[in-house]
Amino acid sequence: MSDGAAVQPSTVVRAVFFGSGSFAVPILDALVEFPGVRAQAVVSAPDRPVGRKAILTPTPVAARARELGLPLLQPVRVRRSEAVEALAAAAPDLIVLADYGQLIPRVLLDLPPRGFLNLHPSALPRHRGAAPIPATIMEGDEESAVTLIVVTEEMDAGPIVAVEPLEVRPDDTAVTLEERAAEVAARLLIRALPEWLAGRLQATPQALEGVTLTRPLRREDGLLDPGRSAVELERQVRAYQPWPGSYIKNIKTGDERLIVWKAHVAARERGDVAGRFVTTSDGGLAMATGEGQLVLEEVQMAGGRKMTGAELLRGRPGLVG
Repeated sequence: MSDGAAVQPSTVVRAVFFGSGSFAVPILDALVEFPGVRAQAVVSAPDRPVGRKAILTPTPVAARARELGLPLLQPVRVRRSEAVEALAAAAPDLIVLADYGQLIPRVLLDLPPRGFLNLHPSALPRHRGAAPIPATIMEGDEESAVTLIVVTEEMDAGPIVAVEPLEVRPDDTAVTLEERAAEVAARLLIRALPEWLAGRLQATPQALEGVTLTRPLRREDGLLDPGRSAVELERQVRAYQPWPGSYIKNIKTGDERLIVWKAHVAARERGDVAGRFVTTSDGGLAMATGEGQLVLEEVQMAGGRKMTGAELLRGRPGLVG
């Protein structure tokens, strides 16, 4: 549907929420607390083994749903018949989705008469797909947004219901930007939902220009390539926290990985060779890159503790030279 169907103030709207990641938790809370809305169920990804001990761990949304005492569905594939039947039995008037991780089949899109809405943390159509927040930082975007759209079968391509701007700060990591985006998304839902349910909001098709698509991040994406510029690598360090992280490999450390948690950019020095470690003027540690130096403020050898670059250099003076 393209418009919210009008609803009388006395009508209780039965809602189902789809979500998995941390970004979705404040949005779930906002929906549960929304006057005139009753949460019928929450749909999230199944619990998964985490860590070396493979402890079965719920998604942040599943954990929050259990805290709230809400019925919880965790289908491996939401398009399977048993999941579709369970959702049809819940008879939702409205479905709200955020950070869920699966495409929604047409049979579910057509289920709620008051719409199937998605809160996406980017200025759509820019950064559709699985990793919009890391992409925002990697591309050096100075401004972003949270966009409320109608869900369609094409990923993040549905018409736009409402938009709320989101500032991108120069020191933002994916963690800090996601936290603020979640707060903005919850406010946007609170602001837009009454107008949507009253039928006063028009959904507008997304622009055909400026479409970009992000993909799921892989562990190998975290490798810091010294052939790129220090500006790009510093963005990567911030964008790829907590997953997949950023690391330097096979540079004076054998097969060890040097994980980089925090870095900044410095000017290139005469004689710099991309990929080599160099000492900074204040005794710190940097990696020469294709353009400039990446100064390693906080690092960690695999299996070790976090330390400054200077501390690492004192312990391993052979890194330089």
